Amino acid sequence: MYTVCLDLEGVLVPEIWIAFADKTGIPQLRRTTRDEPDYARLMAYRMAILKEHGLGLREIQSVIAGIDPLPGALEFLDALREETQVVILSDTFTQFASPLMRKLRWPTLFCNELTAAPDGEIVGYKMRCENSKLTTVRALQSAGLQTVAAGDSYNDLAMIRASRAGFLFKSTEKIKADNPDLLAFDEFDDLLRAIRDVIRE
Repeated sequence: MYTVCLDLEGVLVPEIWIAFADKTGIPQLRRTTRDEPDYARLMAYRMAILKEHGLGLREIQSVIAGIDPLPGALEFLDALREETQVVILSDTFTQFASPLMRKLRWPTLFCNELTAAPDGEIVGYKMRCENSKLTTVRALQSAGLQTVAAGDSYNDLAMIRASRAGFLFKSTEKIKADNPDLLAFDEFDDLLRAIRDVIRE
């Protein structure tokens, strides 16, 4: 029995921080896990910029409310869930994710939690567990499930490589060049076909 583990941002929906950077005109916030493998360093960087500009949770949630799934993402997800179980493994936060999950028809999501002050300032965050994507994939495997994984960023590589099969999707040229052994796709139909080839073996 298989479970498919998918990243969220960059795979099913646009990158939240990039959308927020574009809305606020702060290009430094365009930095994501595609650029920075160290998530703690990335979040410290983001929180410092938000504090500098007096921005917080409410402003980010306002931008998220206007974000739609990537074209074809919902159809891809629906087709995949007709055949197997799907879990979204993301380093986003529950305070960000709800509007996006509604638009994706409420798939199962494992993510993290933000800590915000009463005025909305983001003062910290709590990771669900250490190396959350890899840890979750291994937990699923320990429960007797085979996993197939797909993602676009550095923080997806461990779960991709630990799975029965794994793919890069809508990734950067650098990540693809650094991981030439991984199949890489840019279209949902191609990814769906590759996953089906594995789970129908």
